[in-house]
Amino acid sequence: MVSDVHGNTKDLARAGEGADALICLGDLVLFLDYADHTRGIFPDLFGKENADRLVELRTDRRFEEARELGARLWAGIDRGPAIESAVRKQYAEMFAAFPTPTYATYGNVDMPTLWPEYAGPGTTVLDGGRAEIGGRVFGFVGGGLRTPMRTPYEISDEEYAAKVEAVGEVDVLCTHIPPDIPELVYDTVARRFERGSRALLAAIHKTRPRYALFGHVHQPLTRRMRVGATECVNVGHFASSGRPWALEW
Repeated sequence: MVSDVHGNTKDLARAGEGADALICLGDLVLFLDYADHTRGIFPDLFGKENADRLVELRTDRRFEEARELGARLWAGIDRGPAIESAVRKQYAEMFAAFPTPTYATYGNVDMPTLWPEYAGPGTTVLDGGRAEIGGRVFGFVGGGLRTPMRTPYEISDEEYAAKVEAVGEVDVLCTHIPPDIPELVYDTVARRFERGSRALLAAIHKTRPRYALFGHVHQPLTRRMRVGATECVNVGHFASSGRPWALEW
């Protein structure tokens, strides 16, 4: 199981070795690598110095200044086609690296409208849906909640809650973002609380899945904790580790 792949195609090609299936919890796109500011769509277009500045502003939570910087840089460039072209290149490489079978859902930086063009017959894409894998029922909820970052696949709390409700009772609840628990949503390097889902936490209390698995928070304060009968696990920042997390029965 992997999450937050962010362009790590090399390790993704080996992530499913020895497993019955690979599960991907989203964020395939690499817009800007916070550890290496030379990598990603943004530095490819605007250079490392501007990437350094953008990371500095976002880390300091100066989101309005970050948006102003972005507006100046994008002036005169047709943003939509430029980003889509770069994302298509990344998707072509990453979807080709998925083994068969793969079950995947979207992250908050993904562009769901493009996935049908790249997901082959061995890749099942689910968002608000269920699948039986190895005799267990898995539920999938993709995307993130709205934030000042304004990433591509952020949705309202109500829309997200409806997808959680649609999944219902499952053995394993797979999402991109974590339940709204402070220890699970705080990023120790970015020094901020990411957005977790209250609806997801309520569903965990109500339906008591055996596991709740997620990613999104790259350097969490706590990677694993128990909520009632449910083991909540951040499966890791695959872009930096290159190591999948194994779920065994």
